[in-house]
Amino acid sequence: MRSEAAPQPGGLERFASAGKGRGLRARRRFGVGELLLSCPAYAAVLTVSERGSHCDGCFARKEGLSKCGRCKQAFYCNVECQKEDWPMHKLECASMCTFGQNWHPSETVRLTARILAKQKTHPERTQSEKLLAVKEFESHLDKLDNEKRELIQNDIAALHHFYSKHLDYPDNDALVVLFAQVNCNGFTIEDEELSHLGSAIFPDVALMNHSCCPNVIVTYKGTLAEVRAVREIEPGEEIFSSYIDLLYPTEDRNDRLRDSYFFSCDCRECTTKEKDKEKLEICKLNDPPSAETVKDMIKYARNVIEEFRRAKHYKYILCLTLTPLVELLEICELSLDKMGAVFEVSNVYMLHMMYQAMGVCLYVQDWEGALCYGQKIIRPYSKHYPSYSLNVASMWLKLGRLYMTLKNRTAGVKALKRAIAIMEVAHGKDHPYISEIKKELEDH
Repeated sequence: MRSEAAPQPGGLERFASAGKGRGLRARRRFGVGELLLSCPAYAAVLTVSERGSHCDGCFARKEGLSKCGRCKQAFYCNVECQKEDWPMHKLECASMCTFGQNWHPSETVRLTARILAKQKTHPERTQSEKLLAVKEFESHLDKLDNEKRELIQNDIAALHHFYSKHLDYPDNDALVVLFAQVNCNGFTIEDEELSHLGSAIFPDVALMNHSCCPNVIVTYKGTLAEVRAVREIEPGEEIFSSYIDLLYPTEDRNDRLRDSYFFSCDCRECTTKEKDKEKLEICKLNDPPSAETVKDMIKYARNVIEEFRRAKHYKYILCLTLTPLVELLEICELSLDKMGAVFEVSNVYMLHMMYQAMGVCLYVQDWEGALCYGQKIIRPYSKHYPSYSLNVASMWLKLGRLYMTLKNRTAGVKALKRAIAIMEVAHGKDHPYISEIKKELEDH
């Protein structure tokens, strides 16, 4: 028997995209800033570091949240939020009490546990799956190398270790498929400054294919994903979002896409590589560096970015002590000095390390240092990123708040208004983040 088609959100339809498999396309015209799609999370998990400042249920940022009376590690807006989240929180509550400080499953493991619980309690299609069901997700199982398979087995072991009382496990092969699906289709929920809030599954949003020239942008209102147009979209046109950070040159972007999503992009930007020269701008010297010198410096830059990522993970995230933070800042400054002999300040590898240095400065409350880096970053960001980029909005927002903190109201107002102009298109004019920023302007 032929299965009944899922209900279609107005103005959109699922279709077979040439060379890309499933896709999403417009059935009518959409203007810039118009909402195409809203999708509640099928499952979501708040990152551990944000507990106490955000509700574990709805992800709202509030003061005076109430603790779970049992584990005292989950926080909620009110009784309603707590009751609604209990079917998911109960997976962790008793386990957190049992393991105490030794309770540390990864976010992927936590999210996968919630998916398993949801599949048991809601076997029917949910409001998050009008266009694409979770069970239809691509796993790319045949493309997983030994390292990725080993990481999945580690996650499966952690799932068995930390979750038992309220979870029924499928066999190992089914768990491998599910973890592979989560790795390829999961979303990172971020706040207005692009700080990590948690992870979630949004099935209908996952239907969109990738382009480095996206025509929509995905933002979040708590645990609701919203998709808005960032350029005019005509009837019959495919809807494309970006899966990755678009700052980097073509080779780097496609390395990331192949590693995480198992494909290469063939969009206009990747075919023409027209922005690569600007993104890899070289110092204008009387005696320009040789092609070999530039190639070696790009290799060095990629290596130092990976070195920093690992150092940040093990020292910054886990330790959060002053000494590791100083070490991270030293890595940034030394690499900037070395790369600056070959690269212009607007080179994306320079921008990457300045952004990391700015983050360290913000963490240790060195406001002047953070502002200095941010001022160097913002103009190249505006050039390298697409229009209505969340990265650009976030940088204007950080600069505005830094200016306000340092009592430069004129510059602060200007920067915050630039952030609002982008966010009103990307987030929608009624988004709580925009209301908060406008209140900041009024209070100053």
